[in-house]
Amino acid sequence: MSFLVSPGVNVREIDLTNVVPAVATSIGAIAGAFQKGPVSSVTTVTSEEELLQIFGKPQSTGNQFETFFTAANFLQYADNLKVVRAESGILNAGANSGILIRDDDHYQASFDAGQGSHGEWAARTAGTWGNSIGVQICASATAFEQVLGASLLTVGEDTVGSTTIAVDDVDASGSAFNVGDLISFYSDSSGSVPVDEYNEYEVTAIDTSSNELTIRLKDDPNGAGLQNIVPDNSYIKRRWKFYDLFDAAPGTSDWATANGRGTGDELHVVVYDTTGDITGFDNDVAGQRTSSVIEVFANMSKNPNAKTAQGSTNYYPNVIFNQSKNIYWTDHIAAGSNWGTDTTSAYTSVVPITIDNLTGGTDDYSLTAGEQELAYDLFEDTESLDINLVLGGSSSIVGDTASAMDTYVTMLTALVEKRRDCVAFVSPYRSATVGVSLSSTATQNVKTAFDLCPSSSYVVFDSGYKYMFDKYNDVFRFVPLNGDVAGLCAFTDQIADSFFSPAGFNRGNIRGAVKLSLNPTQAERDILYKARVNPVVNFPGQGVVLFGDKTALSKPSAFDRINVRRLFLLLEKAIATAAKFQLFEFNDEFTRAQFRNLVEPFLRDIQGRRGITDFSLKCDATNNTGEVIDRNEFIADIFIKPARSVNFITLNFIAVRTGVAFSEVGG
Repeated sequence: MSFLVSPGVNVREIDLTNVVPAVATSIGAIAGAFQKGPVSSVTTVTSEEELLQIFGKPQSTGNQFETFFTAANFLQYADNLKVVRAESGILNAGANSGILIRDDDHYQASFDAGQGSHGEWAARTAGTWGNSIGVQICASATAFEQVLGASLLTVGEDTVGSTTIAVDDVDASGSAFNVGDLISFYSDSSGSVPVDEYNEYEVTAIDTSSNELTIRLKDDPNGAGLQNIVPDNSYIKRRWKFYDLFDAAPGTSDWATANGRGTGDELHVVVYDTTGDITGFDNDVAGQRTSSVIEVFANMSKNPNAKTAQGSTNYYPNVIFNQSKNIYWTDHIAAGSNWGTDTTSAYTSVVPITIDNLTGGTDDYSLTAGEQELAYDLFEDTESLDINLVLGGSSSIVGDTASAMDTYVTMLTALVEKRRDCVAFVSPYRSATVGVSLSSTATQNVKTAFDLCPSSSYVVFDSGYKYMFDKYNDVFRFVPLNGDVAGLCAFTDQIADSFFSPAGFNRGNIRGAVKLSLNPTQAERDILYKARVNPVVNFPGQGVVLFGDKTALSKPSAFDRINVRRLFLLLEKAIATAAKFQLFEFNDEFTRAQFRNLVEPFLRDIQGRRGITDFSLKCDATNNTGEVIDRNEFIADIFIKPARSVNFITLNFIAVRTGVAFSEVGG
């Protein structure tokens, strides 16, 4: 601190405005098998649309749709879900074969220097979806467009309507044709005087033995042939299949010219759908050429130091990494020279352009218990990852039995009890209720399964599956309810507080349910409730409702209710966060008073919002003794009387004789 020597005013600030911070209570988490997306890393999604975009469509194989719709159903109620795609027998499609690239970090660590044996490209994420990707490079002006010499066309193959033309040589050096080329006919070597009224044709097949090209009218859905007679000795202008998507041919970039870094450094790349599985348009079908295009990258450089006019990298592997959602670069083409070097020489490439149809991508929707556990283990670190609601998803994915479910629930229980700041939500294994004709049998199946599972106040059980419409596959499916139950907790946070029960007619309405796999009667609900299972019930005219708010704790306790468990999670998380600011301060009365002044207003606020009925905070010399202080510790005892939810209502209707005062009968 500064000291005044002569008279004056010294101004200091003391901040006494610290408060207990607000903490998140509605962040969900799920791990499982997906069609696409990053592998073994945590990704945040905020909507069903984003889930679909990143992780793909629901799949019937292995009942993967259960995991997808558990996540999607949660996102009906909330907007923050952490997703992990489990690693199993999955590979990214590649130019030569399949290869596993888990995510961007894995790519940068192991693949961005090039993989000579693998080929030029790999799908951005693992799965058979990548086998539908085609990639084309146009790396020179000649590859982009060239006029092939006179006497190329053979007389007799020029009739109107013909879908084949004969040429002198389809694969001569410097004049090779490619399937997909766009060709047109001219009477001059400059390609400026057309002989076919500006019509262009796609080359769909090449017969090297007869020197014949099979053609169809460009972008014509009917695939018509020649529109006009084409004379012999006409010139043929061959253009790259996607030339009309670009303003000009690749050449020498302004950056290379300004810095004297060689010539011909530019290239174009097009990513397209070869089967129609991604876009709905098949590149090989007449009229669908441009509709099948997924991504276009223009005027990138082969020089690793190249920059755009704005100063960002223009090196094509980097641009692809930064901008593409569908592919990774994995190697330069073998026929190119100087690619990837900072040279003053020419960058050369071959004609034709390179064509890669990716292959070798694989799916695996059947996870082992170990694979699923490794995926959920990525949620373990409380310091790096904030989550509140862990969705069990499909327990049946690792085995559709009670014992397999027990293993699964035990794994989830270990996770949430280690974190101690979140709750896991679990549905019974699929065949326990789906397809079971008698509700009494289904009820017993559910009870038997959950009886095997461990006791924990950090876990919540529900009674089954809902029947919902899968708009992506145009079918109805039974889907686990745990995503909805977790979602109801998030919804409760929005309209009330986390210490309110998410059950009942006010906050417990399940969305999108056509029917239930198990709709328990009152007697069956009694059995389930005693087994720590929260029934979901379809009440005629009132909707599908979560009709219980128990945790999986087997012993009688305040913590056997969801609202109490979530109340304490809120209190513990918020106060612990505030308490971090006491670290490395002195354990004296000033610090203790400062802590009390933080916590007591917070607890009074929770009390005013009906979360607790009373509290007491003890943080003074009585529990911070000399021994505690000498151990460099700080102790605060916080006593809480939690508010309890109503589970049972008794209504006494009493008939009273005429002439009898109500006061006489206790009224």
